[in-house]
Amino acid sequence: MRILVVTVVHHPEDARILHREIAALTERGHRVVYAAPFTARGVEPRPDVEGVDLPRAAGRDRRAALRAARALLAERGPEADVVLLHDPELLLALPGTLRRWRRGGRAPVTVWDVHEDTAAALAMKRWVPTALRPPLKLAVRTAERLAERHVRLLLAEDAYQARFRRPHPVVPNLATVPPEPPEPPGTDRVVYLGHLSRARGALDLIETARLLGPDIRVEVMGAADHDVRGALTEADRDGVLRWHGYLPNDRALALLSGALAGLSLLHDQPNYRHSRPTKVVEYMAHGVPVVTTPIPLAAGLVLRHRCGLLVPYENPAATADAVRRLRADTQLRLGTAERGRAAALAELDWAERAAEFTGRLETWAKEATADRDTRPPAVSAGGTARPA
Repeated sequence: MRILVVTVVHHPEDARILHREIAALTERGHRVVYAAPFTARGVEPRPDVEGVDLPRAAGRDRRAALRAARALLAERGPEADVVLLHDPELLLALPGTLRRWRRGGRAPVTVWDVHEDTAAALAMKRWVPTALRPPLKLAVRTAERLAERHVRLLLAEDAYQARFRRPHPVVPNLATVPPEPPEPPGTDRVVYLGHLSRARGALDLIETARLLGPDIRVEVMGAADHDVRGALTEADRDGVLRWHGYLPNDRALALLSGALAGLSLLHDQPNYRHSRPTKVVEYMAHGVPVVTTPIPLAAGLVLRHRCGLLVPYENPAATADAVRRLRADTQLRLGTAERGRAAALAELDWAERAAEFTGRLETWAKEATADRDTRPPAVSAGGTARPA
């Protein structure tokens, strides 16, 4: 099977796209062409996939990225059995593209991988004027309903089903649990893994690091929004914390083992209320006690599996106290780590779900092929049969 994977928004090393989905496809022997903003993000394609460089869509002006993606889909789409799209922006390139594919008689199965609640996410973007947020939210909901009529959908969360009329397969953001037991959690290092923004608690993280230092150091792995980058750079320069910047997923995960705690300090925002923070699952998988704000799905994991501690929203003092509690109580620290890893192995291991993902795309591709094979040929105006 030939799969064209396209993103103009996500980092080319995105854990869901590259390290889970593309890895699962290549392991099954499928040929993947991966179109992403490699140059804009300063990375090279992995050697086991064919990389195609696209502009990055960021901020208000996304026209260049959309034009490039539309041209790519027109050229390379008919070569693929499946086109897997990872950004809602790419839906704007589809109306004319789908018609062109169908006229040519070679329309691939088109799949939109729904990563987040797009309408809620737009409301959090500082570059979106406040007055435009309600009409944009309505436009996004309308686009989602239209997409449901014309393409296949994969959802990253069960809760996303409520946005659509029909049920769709769910491909959750799980961790790849290391087969070997991790290093037990230590007493002098706290980690944060993931994107950094105000709403994700970047400034709370800096203040927490101030309160914990110098006895407990905080290591941060992730790219940052422009408006918090300066504060993180200054904190790193002053020794408040160590900010590694963006690291490929495999390199970032290698820094988790042995940490005293893993932090998830999301604020109470609509886009987060129905999502399970992947970082929490990664901490559990690597035997790291979790310290998280009470976002519902994260809190559910922590309370159900007793794998960490909950702290109030936007409260660095309470976060620092939770870390110190884990440091002081060896039984609590080791117990939360062991229970979190056991739960990840039993319920949250991507290795157990990868075959469902690849099998779903394979089934859709086979159905599309069978449909093309049984469809009668179209007849031109002159009465000559031509391929449908």
